[in-house]
Amino acid sequence: MAGQLSDNIVAHTWTQPLVLAENIPTRADIVVIGGGIVGVTTAWFLAKQGADVVLCEKGHIAGEQSGRNWGWIRVQGRDTREIPMMLESLRIWEGLRDEIGEDVGFIRSGSFYTANSAQQLHARESWVQIAKDYDIDTRLIDGTELKQHVRGSAIDWAGAMFTKSDGRAEPHKATPAIARAAQRSGATILPGCAVRGVETTGGTISAVVTEHGTINTSTVLCAAGAWTSMFCRSIEIDVPQLRVRGTVARTAPAENVLNGAVYDDRLGIRRREDGGYTVAYGSVLEHPLTPSSFRYFFKFVPALMQEIKNLRLSIGHEFVDEWSTPKSWALDEPSPFEKTRVLNPEPTPSVLRGIRRNLDAMFPQLADTPIVESWAGMIESSPDVIPIIDVIDSLPGFHVATGFSGHGFGIGPGAGKAIAGMLMGKETGIDISEFRLSRFFDGSPIRPQASI
Repeated sequence: MAGQLSDNIVAHTWTQPLVLAENIPTRADIVVIGGGIVGVTTAWFLAKQGADVVLCEKGHIAGEQSGRNWGWIRVQGRDTREIPMMLESLRIWEGLRDEIGEDVGFIRSGSFYTANSAQQLHARESWVQIAKDYDIDTRLIDGTELKQHVRGSAIDWAGAMFTKSDGRAEPHKATPAIARAAQRSGATILPGCAVRGVETTGGTISAVVTEHGTINTSTVLCAAGAWTSMFCRSIEIDVPQLRVRGTVARTAPAENVLNGAVYDDRLGIRRREDGGYTVAYGSVLEHPLTPSSFRYFFKFVPALMQEIKNLRLSIGHEFVDEWSTPKSWALDEPSPFEKTRVLNPEPTPSVLRGIRRNLDAMFPQLADTPIVESWAGMIESSPDVIPIIDVIDSLPGFHVATGFSGHGFGIGPGAGKAIAGMLMGKETGIDISEFRLSRFFDGSPIRPQASI
């Protein structure tokens, strides 16, 4: 048991020794900033199309949210604007193991959104109708059928919304595996290589400046997750984005009570490849207040009102950290990205206690199963809780992909394909017009359809 309790198979992704990049290319067709799943899958698709692409990550590949998320790969409950990209992503996930030759833990095991009353079950019906428009196999099931899939629960659910074709994978395995596939396809992947800023010639991107030297390029993608808004602000591009902290835990291998993923107001739980469970508090969103919280307050009001019952606000070192970070910096000196290689928040003790309490209440047969690892991550959210994917007209050659709002892991491969198409000027069949940055500044209504 002691060996299990000290096991850090998830945290090893970001706690392993960091080897700084040494030899970097002097030029590239495209430079991707950020080694999360969106940046990595974009680099993979670019490399497969013959582009000379370099990916720079200040810390570890998948060291932040891409290695810390719940591991759900679902179309169920998505914002309608994300559905086409998510369906393509599911198709890519399905064939990923065969294509890259590595196991990422993907399996189509289904997802369930439970309902505690007939009224709550009826409310799920609206998304079932949406699913029909996209030929998605979502349906409502009653409590009796739910118990066939979720075994031994002490909760007497009225039923659930169920999508059999949804899946799950292992975050700590998937993004590093795709990064290796990108390298085999010709991409240069540089962990431990922070990008400090960009250089321009005639108002157009001409290079990125890293801590290890300059890479000449005409095309840059900033897919830096929770760091994107800060980076963009340093080059006078306004990207509204706030951070939400999520606390997650992992149990030891245990009795098989479910194969898929279940979301309840009290608990989010999914079966792991190793026979344990990844668990999180179902309805808690923690937002540490920062100056950006006030800067972007009015843009986030619709999302705030939607999540008001689940939101927990706090103020602490995050406010001071952002306040004391300069808006811009000299490119020949260490940047804020080198100061903090990995954004590594501590899991919240009260949330961990709630996870333990709710897990035991929901599945009494797991009450003696130890939680062997816990962690937290910072989710970057946009005001309407869907991504920002766009060409930045004010700085030709610069592009942004961020604000995936806790959905990035599942949708990552589909997003990578679409973003690679944007960068290469090729049609992918995936419409990204709804993800334009300008929607937050041109008077378009900000209307979140789904939650983080």
